[in-house]
Amino acid sequence: MAELTVQNLGGVVVNVAQGQTVLAALQAARMDWMHACGGKGRCTSCRMIVLAGAENLAPDTAPETRFRHNGRLRPNERLTCQAQLTGPVTCRVPQQTKLPHISYTQ
Repeated sequence: MAELTVQNLGGVVVNVAQGQTVLAALQAARMDWMHACGGKGRCTSCRMIVLAGAENLAPDTAPETRFRHNGRLRPNERLTCQAQLTGPVTCRVPQQTKLPHISYTQ
């Protein structure tokens, strides 16, 4: 089990099981996270900004590679619907995908 810390959600920590996507772990923890395509890797609305622990993420999936090549995913961003953790990671919710009913910290 690996831990995901979401810095701008008050440092909330979510446990991510081996083989589980970050989005699935967030949903299991009953946390709302933008995901317009339903977690199928067809958009970039579920992205997270990786602040620390990038080495603890599984390699990019095919959808992430495609989005990187067309400029829709930055080097420090991952899709929560695709990313799997092998160790601790700290991230932020990007400004453009924040949900209006959630209070985010700086």
